Amino acid sequence: MEDWIIRLVDWAGYWGVALLMLLETVFPPVPSEVIMTVAGVSASRGNMTLTGTIAAGTAGAMLGNWFWYWLAIKFGEARMHVFIDKYSRWLTLDWEEVERGERLFERYGSTIVLVARMIPTLRSLISIPAGLFGMSLRRFLVFSTIGTAGWSAALAGAGYFLGSQFDDVEKWLGPLSTLVIVAIVVTYVWRLVRWKPKPVDARSDTHPEA
Repeated sequence: MEDWIIRLVDWAGYWGVALLMLLETVFPPVPSEVIMTVAGVSASRGNMTLTGTIAAGTAGAMLGNWFWYWLAIKFGEARMHVFIDKYSRWLTLDWEEVERGERLFERYGSTIVLVARMIPTLRSLISIPAGLFGMSLRRFLVFSTIGTAGWSAALAGAGYFLGSQFDDVEKWLGPLSTLVIVAIVVTYVWRLVRWKPKPVDARSDTHPEA
Protein backbone atom coordinates (compact mmCIF):
# COMPACT_ATOMS: atom_id res chain seq x y z
CA MET A 1 0.00 0.00 0.00
CA GLU A 2 2.92 2.36 0.66
CA ASP A 3 3.94 2.57 -3.01
CA TRP A 4 1.03 4.65 -4.30
CA ILE A 5 1.08 6.79 -1.15
CA ILE A 6 4.77 7.52 -1.69
CA ARG A 7 4.15 8.41 -5.35
CA LEU A 8 1.27 10.75 -4.52
CA VAL A 9 3.18 12.51 -1.74
CA ASP A 10 6.23 12.94 -4.00
CA TRP A 11 4.08 14.28 -6.83
CA ALA A 12 1.57 16.48 -4.98
CA GLY A 13 3.51 17.47 -1.86
CA TYR A 14 1.43 19.19 0.82
CA TRP A 15 -1.77 18.85 -1.22
CA GLY A 16 -1.17 15.11 -1.51
CA VAL A 17 -0.66 14.79 2.24
CA ALA A 18 -3.85 16.75 2.96
CA LEU A 19 -5.87 14.72 0.45
CA LEU A 20 -4.62 11.41 1.82
CA MET A 21 -5.42 12.40 5.40
CA LEU A 22 -8.89 13.53 4.32
CA LEU A 23 -9.44 10.11 2.74
CA GLU A 24 -8.06 8.41 5.84
CA THR A 25 -10.55 10.20 8.05
CA VAL A 26 -13.54 9.47 5.80
CA PHE A 27 -12.37 5.96 4.86
CA PRO A 28 -10.35 4.65 7.85
CA PRO A 29 -8.74 1.63 6.08
CA VAL A 30 -6.36 4.14 4.44
CA PRO A 31 -3.76 4.21 7.26
CA SER A 32 -2.61 7.54 8.67
CA GLU A 33 0.35 5.69 10.19
CA VAL A 34 1.75 5.14 6.70
CA ILE A 35 0.62 8.47 5.22
CA MET A 36 2.19 10.77 7.79
CA THR A 37 5.29 8.65 8.25
CA VAL A 38 5.93 8.65 4.50
CA ALA A 39 5.31 12.41 4.48
CA GLY A 40 7.86 12.79 7.28
CA VAL A 41 10.42 10.83 5.25
CA SER A 42 9.75 13.10 2.27
CA ALA A 43 10.28 16.13 4.50
CA SER A 44 13.60 14.71 5.71
CA ARG A 45 14.74 14.62 2.08
CA GLY A 46 13.99 18.31 1.66
CA ASN A 47 10.87 17.92 -0.49
CA MET A 48 8.74 19.60 2.19
CA THR A 49 9.23 21.16 5.60
CA LEU A 50 8.30 19.17 8.70
CA THR A 51 6.05 22.00 9.94
CA GLY A 52 4.27 22.25 6.60
CA THR A 53 3.83 18.48 6.46
CA ILE A 54 2.22 18.40 9.91
CA ALA A 55 -0.02 21.35 9.02
CA ALA A 56 -1.13 19.73 5.74
CA GLY A 57 -1.90 16.41 7.43
CA THR A 58 -3.81 18.12 10.21
CA ALA A 59 -5.82 20.26 7.79
CA GLY A 60 -6.82 17.28 5.65
CA ALA A 61 -7.83 15.19 8.66
CA MET A 62 -9.78 18.06 10.19
CA LEU A 63 -11.81 18.48 7.01
CA GLY A 64 -12.81 14.84 7.32
CA ASN A 65 -13.49 15.24 11.03
CA TRP A 66 -15.77 18.18 10.32
CA PHE A 67 -17.60 16.14 7.65
CA TRP A 68 -18.56 13.41 10.14
CA TYR A 69 -19.49 16.02 12.76
CA TRP A 70 -21.74 17.81 10.26
CA LEU A 71 -23.28 14.53 9.11
CA ALA A 72 -24.13 13.55 12.70
CA ILE A 73 -25.80 16.92 13.28
CA LYS A 74 -27.85 16.60 10.09
CA PHE A 75 -28.89 13.06 10.98
CA GLY A 76 -30.17 14.37 14.30
CA GLU A 77 -31.04 12.88 17.65
CA ALA A 78 -34.64 12.05 16.73
CA ARG A 79 -33.62 9.99 13.70
CA MET A 80 -30.89 8.36 15.73
CA HIS A 81 -33.47 7.37 18.36
CA VAL A 82 -35.64 5.68 15.74
CA PHE A 83 -32.59 4.02 14.17
CA ILE A 84 -31.36 2.64 17.49
CA ASP A 85 -34.83 1.38 18.46
CA LYS A 86 -35.06 -0.44 15.12
CA TYR A 87 -31.59 -1.98 15.11
CA SER A 88 -30.84 -2.13 18.83
CA ARG A 89 -30.25 -5.89 18.71
CA TRP A 90 -27.44 -5.61 16.17
CA LEU A 91 -26.11 -2.38 17.61
CA THR A 92 -26.19 -3.96 21.10
CA LEU A 93 -27.36 -0.58 22.27
CA ASP A 94 -30.53 1.00 23.58
CA TRP A 95 -31.46 4.64 24.02
CA GLU A 96 -30.83 4.59 27.74
CA GLU A 97 -27.19 3.76 27.09
CA VAL A 98 -27.00 6.55 24.53
CA GLU A 99 -28.31 8.99 27.14
CA ARG A 100 -25.68 7.82 29.62
CA GLY A 101 -23.05 8.42 26.97
CA GLU A 102 -24.48 11.87 26.34
CA ARG A 103 -24.24 12.78 30.03
CA LEU A 104 -20.64 11.55 30.09
CA PHE A 105 -19.92 13.57 26.96
CA GLU A 106 -21.43 16.70 28.50
CA ARG A 107 -18.96 16.45 31.40
CA TYR A 108 -15.83 15.20 29.67
CA GLY A 109 -16.49 15.76 25.96
CA SER A 110 -13.45 17.92 25.33
CA THR A 111 -11.08 15.40 26.92
CA ILE A 112 -12.77 12.47 25.16
CA VAL A 113 -12.40 14.12 21.76
CA LEU A 114 -8.81 15.17 22.42
CA VAL A 115 -7.67 11.70 23.51
CA ALA A 116 -9.67 9.82 20.86
CA ARG A 117 -7.99 11.83 18.08
CA MET A 118 -4.75 10.07 18.98
CA ILE A 119 -6.15 6.52 19.01
CA PRO A 120 -6.29 4.51 15.76
CA THR A 121 -9.82 3.87 14.43
CA LEU A 122 -11.46 5.97 17.16
CA ARG A 123 -9.88 9.04 15.57
CA SER A 124 -12.60 9.12 12.91
CA LEU A 125 -15.51 7.69 14.89
CA ILE A 126 -15.42 10.24 17.72
CA SER A 127 -16.78 12.97 15.43
CA ILE A 128 -20.17 11.23 15.33
CA PRO A 129 -21.05 11.46 19.06
CA ALA A 130 -19.56 14.96 19.16
CA GLY A 131 -22.06 16.10 16.54
CA LEU A 132 -24.92 13.97 17.76
CA PHE A 133 -24.61 15.17 21.37
CA GLY A 134 -24.45 18.81 20.37
CA MET A 135 -20.84 19.64 21.16
CA SER A 136 -20.26 23.23 20.08
CA LEU A 137 -18.40 23.65 16.81
CA ARG A 138 -15.77 25.81 18.52
CA ARG A 139 -14.95 23.20 21.17
CA PHE A 140 -15.03 20.46 18.58
CA LEU A 141 -12.59 22.26 16.30
CA VAL A 142 -10.22 23.33 19.09
CA PHE A 143 -9.83 19.96 20.79
CA SER A 144 -10.00 17.97 17.57
CA THR A 145 -7.26 20.12 16.06
CA ILE A 146 -5.01 19.74 19.11
CA GLY A 147 -5.40 15.95 19.13
CA THR A 148 -5.10 15.60 15.36
CA ALA A 149 -2.03 17.84 15.22
CA GLY A 150 -0.42 15.80 18.01
CA TRP A 151 -1.03 12.54 16.18
CA SER A 152 0.17 13.97 12.85
CA ALA A 153 3.26 15.47 14.46
CA ALA A 154 4.20 12.20 16.18
CA LEU A 155 3.97 10.21 12.95
CA ALA A 156 5.60 12.81 10.71
CA GLY A 157 8.33 13.37 13.28
CA ALA A 158 9.05 9.65 13.45
CA GLY A 159 9.35 9.49 9.66
CA TYR A 160 11.48 12.64 9.58
CA PHE A 161 14.02 11.47 12.14
CA LEU A 162 14.12 7.82 11.06
CA GLY A 163 14.36 8.74 7.39
CA SER A 164 14.11 5.75 5.07
CA GLN A 165 13.70 3.41 8.04
CA PHE A 166 10.00 4.26 8.29
CA ASP A 167 9.24 0.51 8.27
CA ASP A 168 10.42 0.54 11.89
CA VAL A 169 7.55 2.88 12.74
CA GLU A 170 4.97 0.78 10.94
CA LYS A 171 6.37 -2.30 12.71
CA TRP A 172 5.01 -0.86 15.96
CA LEU A 173 2.04 1.20 14.84
CA GLY A 174 0.66 -1.44 12.47
CA PRO A 175 0.11 -4.02 15.24
CA LEU A 176 -1.22 -1.28 17.52
CA SER A 177 -3.89 -0.32 14.99
CA THR A 178 -4.75 -3.99 14.48
CA LEU A 179 -5.00 -4.49 18.23
CA VAL A 180 -7.48 -1.62 18.55
CA ILE A 181 -9.62 -3.01 15.72
CA VAL A 182 -9.52 -6.53 17.21
CA ALA A 183 -10.49 -5.15 20.62
CA ILE A 184 -13.48 -3.35 19.07
CA VAL A 185 -14.61 -6.49 17.22
CA VAL A 186 -14.19 -8.74 20.29
CA THR A 187 -16.11 -6.26 22.45
CA TYR A 188 -18.91 -6.12 19.89
CA VAL A 189 -19.18 -9.93 19.66
CA TRP A 190 -19.18 -10.20 23.46
CA ARG A 191 -21.97 -7.62 23.71
CA LEU A 192 -23.91 -9.29 20.88
CA VAL A 193 -23.90 -12.61 22.73
CA ARG A 194 -24.81 -11.15 26.12
CA TRP A 195 -27.08 -8.26 25.13
CA LYS A 196 -30.79 -8.55 25.87
CA PRO A 197 -33.35 -5.91 24.85
CA LYS A 198 -35.33 -4.21 27.56
CA PRO A 199 -39.10 -4.69 27.68
CA VAL A 200 -40.98 -2.30 25.42
CA ASP A 201 -42.76 -0.63 28.34
CA ALA A 202 -39.43 0.10 30.05
CA ARG A 203 -38.09 1.76 26.91
CA SER A 204 -41.22 3.73 26.13
CA ASP A 205 -40.57 6.11 29.03
CA THR A 206 -37.51 7.51 27.28
CA HIS A 207 -38.96 7.72 23.77
CA PRO A 208 -39.45 11.31 22.53
CA GLU A 209 -43.00 12.50 22.21
CA ALA A 210 -44.42 12.72 18.73
